[in-house]
Amino acid sequence: MKRLVNSVCCTALLALIVALPQASVAEEITKTWAMAEFGEPLYKDGIEHWPYANPDAPKGGTVVLGGYGTFDSLNNFILKGTYPRSIGLTIDPLMVNSGDELSVVYGMIAETVEYPEDKSWAVFNLRPEAKFSDGTPITAQDFVFSFNTIREHGRPFLKSFYEEIESIEAVDDHKLKFSFTTTDSMKPLITAAGMSPASAEYWKDKDISKTFLDPSPASGAYKIASLEPGRSITYERVEDYWAKDLDVTRGLNNYDSIRYDYYRDLEVMFEAFKSGDIDYRAENSSKRWATGYTTDDVENGNIVLDTPPDNQPQGIQAFMLNSRRAPFDDQKVRKAFNFLYDFETTRRTILYDQYERTNSFFPNSDFGSNGEPTAEEIAVLEPYRDQLAPEVFTDAYVAPVTDGSGNNRKQVREALKLFKEAGWTLTDGKMMKDGKQMKVEVLLRDAGSQRVYALFVQTMKKVGIDAEFRVVDSSQYEVRTDDFDFDIVTAFFSFFPPPGAELRSYYGSEAADERGTANYIGVKNPVVDALIEEIIVAPTLEDLQIKTRALDRVLLSLDHVVPQFYNAIFRLGYWNRFGRPETMPKYGTGFLNSWWVDDELDSKLDLDR
Repeated sequence: MKRLVNSVCCTALLALIVALPQASVAEEITKTWAMAEFGEPLYKDGIEHWPYANPDAPKGGTVVLGGYGTFDSLNNFILKGTYPRSIGLTIDPLMVNSGDELSVVYGMIAETVEYPEDKSWAVFNLRPEAKFSDGTPITAQDFVFSFNTIREHGRPFLKSFYEEIESIEAVDDHKLKFSFTTTDSMKPLITAAGMSPASAEYWKDKDISKTFLDPSPASGAYKIASLEPGRSITYERVEDYWAKDLDVTRGLNNYDSIRYDYYRDLEVMFEAFKSGDIDYRAENSSKRWATGYTTDDVENGNIVLDTPPDNQPQGIQAFMLNSRRAPFDDQKVRKAFNFLYDFETTRRTILYDQYERTNSFFPNSDFGSNGEPTAEEIAVLEPYRDQLAPEVFTDAYVAPVTDGSGNNRKQVREALKLFKEAGWTLTDGKMMKDGKQMKVEVLLRDAGSQRVYALFVQTMKKVGIDAEFRVVDSSQYEVRTDDFDFDIVTAFFSFFPPPGAELRSYYGSEAADERGTANYIGVKNPVVDALIEEIIVAPTLEDLQIKTRALDRVLLSLDHVVPQFYNAIFRLGYWNRFGRPETMPKYGTGFLNSWWVDDELDSKLDLDR
């Protein structure tokens, strides 16, 4: 087994500074193959392979998966165009995440990293054998080019991850130095470790600020073999992939090819799965999970259904209320809409008693608030007391609860009271203000979602709101959300545990007016801004968790969203043609990277692969 020591400390004497009384100053440098934002890496002494990977897994076979929507570009840097999310198969970072830990990274393209005690900079030592799929070497200059591309042309959300990086420098071909605007924080180092290269040589006479469909050299285990824009994209395993025998890749990347076929209709995509045109799916519909898998292929074992636990910290899924425009520029109106959403009846009648109600911006995690605020959370909030609602310091947040009967008169009365306080009155069956009826559009990109949200819209209509769904295609949906051209969208705000700089793009004031950010709701709040900055520089995991819970309470108190629901299990369906390791990663299912095609199982199925 190749063993690497996690922390090799060396002492370098600095030059004597005559003007100072000290005789010498020593700086302690850590050199390591693994970094953890907090605590110690689980595999700090090295590994032969991940516990959730089988080093003897056979290579070969083709996997076909479904993609929803479309794509018209391969440029995942810029805001313009829609790129296939599967393009991550072609990308390797400096250091790779472990599936058993949160915010812990291990050497990939970079064999080791060095940083000082104050964490003001980091030097990544690149493996000289690392190369792109076209055979050209991966060098420090390729990361400099990638970083400069993000800084100059990147999507606002992508840019937000690298705001703590002050500069980047190619010391030589195999040494890459980052300097940070922060000190004593591992977060920027972990973020920098996730950076991937773009071939500076390939792009030297091309414009990377434009959309494109010609595949560029891949740094990962797969490269793009063929594509039909908007219809399909096929990846093939790089035959001479330089990293195939690394500890962190052994037993992974087992398929010869992976194809994504794109569908504009989720039901059509589901039928394609049942007919054998798609191999695997993670189900996101309670109705389909409850009623759609009653087929002969499930009964005879050709299709396997599985519900392993989902331990991943989750972000909030909610109706996002656009506070940039009326009527949601009024908090009382936003609060009223929370009383119009009858989750309990929706869960009973539409969701087949699946899902749990979301009462946090960080559900299923240690970062979300729960119950009444603790003394530690109150201490964080105390400097902002005069800017916050009193209940933030005393009450547990619980979204309005109904009895599930469908008769939510009590909650509707609360909503009507709030509408009245905001200047709206129910006149002749219409919610009116200044001679105009309240009008609200719920923007969707999936027509099937109307069934899940229909009760919400029906209740809006019952209280006199001119409410309707508007279903648009994926491209138009992205343009409208980038431009904040909507009243209500339903969205999922994932986060990257522990939460950090990405919070600025979700909830920061500067992001509220920047096209293409994730601040859909338009929150502009000085307390939110201040707490985000405190979270980013939190010195310990415990401190970060306390401050994130405090932020959670503040965000909930602003009523910018109507929380929906989340699931603490995966719902998986797949054709019985796969082998898989006995051990799953703690945070995930292991699919796609650690499973493989089992020839014996595959031969029993009548699938054209």
